[in-house]
Amino acid sequence: MIVSWNWLKEYVRLDMPVDALTERLMMAGLNLEKVADVQGDMAIDLEVTSNRPDCLCHLGVAREVGVLFDREYKLPPAEPAEKGPPVASVASVDNQCPDLCLQYTARVIQGVKVGPSPSWMQRRLATLGIRPINNVVDITNYVLMECGQPLHAFDFDKLDGRKIIVRRGEQGEKLTAIDQRQYDVTSQMCVIADATRPVAIAGVMGGYETEIGPQTTRVLIEVAEFTPRSVRATARKLHLFSDSSYRFERGIDRENLDWAGRRCAQLILELAGGELCQGAVRAGSAPASKPAPVVLRLSQLPRILGIDIPQPEVERILLKLGMQPAPGAAAGTCRFIVPHWRRDLGREIDLIEEVARIHGYDKIPENVPVPLEVSQTTRFDRLCQRLSEALIAAGFFEAVTLSFISDAELDLFRPWTNAAPLRVEHTSRQRENILRQSLIPSLLLCRRQNERHRNLNAQLFEMARVYLAGEPERPEAQPRLLGFVSGKSFAEIKGIVELLVDSVNHAARVTAKPAALAACLPGRACELLLDGKRLGWLGELSDDVRKQLDLQDPVTVAEIDLGVLEAVAEFEPTYQPVPEYPAIERDLNFLLDEPVTWQELEATVRGAAGSLLESVAFESQYRGQHIPANKKSYVARLHFRAPDRTLTDAEVDAAQKKVVAACGEKLSATLR
Repeated sequence: MIVSWNWLKEYVRLDMPVDALTERLMMAGLNLEKVADVQGDMAIDLEVTSNRPDCLCHLGVAREVGVLFDREYKLPPAEPAEKGPPVASVASVDNQCPDLCLQYTARVIQGVKVGPSPSWMQRRLATLGIRPINNVVDITNYVLMECGQPLHAFDFDKLDGRKIIVRRGEQGEKLTAIDQRQYDVTSQMCVIADATRPVAIAGVMGGYETEIGPQTTRVLIEVAEFTPRSVRATARKLHLFSDSSYRFERGIDRENLDWAGRRCAQLILELAGGELCQGAVRAGSAPASKPAPVVLRLSQLPRILGIDIPQPEVERILLKLGMQPAPGAAAGTCRFIVPHWRRDLGREIDLIEEVARIHGYDKIPENVPVPLEVSQTTRFDRLCQRLSEALIAAGFFEAVTLSFISDAELDLFRPWTNAAPLRVEHTSRQRENILRQSLIPSLLLCRRQNERHRNLNAQLFEMARVYLAGEPERPEAQPRLLGFVSGKSFAEIKGIVELLVDSVNHAARVTAKPAALAACLPGRACELLLDGKRLGWLGELSDDVRKQLDLQDPVTVAEIDLGVLEAVAEFEPTYQPVPEYPAIERDLNFLLDEPVTWQELEATVRGAAGSLLESVAFESQYRGQHIPANKKSYVARLHFRAPDRTLTDAEVDAAQKKVVAACGEKLSATLR
């Protein structure tokens, strides 16, 4: 926001050096970008945060200066003389989309003489970088920069039917804006129309066909409140941005519309002549409800700021900021109703911040004792730390990638959902504008970048959210996942998944179920289950996907749901005493039908071996010579141990016979 020094003096006394002014404004939250000399005036460029739209105008900045330097703040008059006929007999307004346009006010001035605006107004607009056009248009820009309320002036005689219709756009409609470019209007946009066509894009820009020109004699002044979301979406969809859209997006002072309209009309009467029709045509109205009083406990000031500020000073600051005292304050408290131009204030902590910044952050000593509480590491943070340590120990590097991908990258790997992805419409996101549904595409692109820099076989992992569309506000629609990519084999990566699960819960069991993933080789993809619940996916990328990404080496990918792991995580495992008695190992070489999986064999062994079985481990598999067709062999290593004695061979032989019998009965397995 650029502020003119000469203009600012109209509303508040400036008897301090410009450096003192900008320093104090900066310390109060309006950061200084630069000060430039423009034809004898000083253009002060201030950075206004998005929560302070009230400072996107000269009156707002003047109000801040008045509070900071204890100066009187002067509001210019806005009492135009109304001599024409009732405006309702001349024009009408029909608001057909009150959800997009909350308020619309129209005034009509007849007998206007369009010409150059006076030099003082041209100089002030030029200081702000605004090109003067004519007196009527310059006045709308002047009032916008004065009070922060966007306005628009139509050539009333160019409006078909002499009426305004606020409605949604119709598919196929086009509008030529005052920048003389044509834009396609959609049904998601709010437009200002006359009886036959759209004449302005609501809150963004007016139309070329109804703009003020040298022949204009009757002017319709529009002052409206459009919903920020609608204006933001329209501006980004059309890639069309203006001073008006910038302010509507951040929220205007909804109780300031009438003043802005009267101020604009008064300046037009003074500088362009004419007669103002009586009254205004209104559609919609500002909410009648007042904000609830905010209670400020004075004891919170030293607790949060570390210094004590006397109650009279606190009340003086809040009153100077435009707050109204509310009755019913208890001892040691203040109750205030915030002004309508400060909708960002609604909590006690907001008032404390206002008191602190006006009183002066520089008055808070650096060594003031502020009570602190040690934060506790959350369960999820502990899980992430444990998983990161395990992956780094296995040779992986953590990556941080953007959440946005392109359409082509979306289809690389998306096993979690088939729902349409969420997209953003923004000028900085023309191609990669999709919120990802998996971490794997981003990691594969990162791996490719490493290969191009001759850093081969980059093993990468990332923990972040993905966005599965549907209802974004629901937690299950934004799960937090762990994805990792590596040049290791399918079996090795499956072992790393088991290692990760074991690092957070020794008792949890990971099983794999064959799956057909489009991005993976046939027979080299599976769904991972943790105690029967879906944990994630694992697969080796197909050659086609590797060629599409221009990846040199084979890649195996895995992605797991951190929410499932968090639910079973045990960070303080139960103590198990060191075994006092030796274990007995037996290797069993089973001949099995090809469809039988290791999980089925392991489950059968565990179910039949009894309480003496300590563990079952996969040793090897074999297909080939001396093995019939459609057969294979698995070697399983069984560990037997008793906690209170040394086992005998007879005890282990008995358990082994039960295992062999159960495998033969359930799986048709035989020992080789």
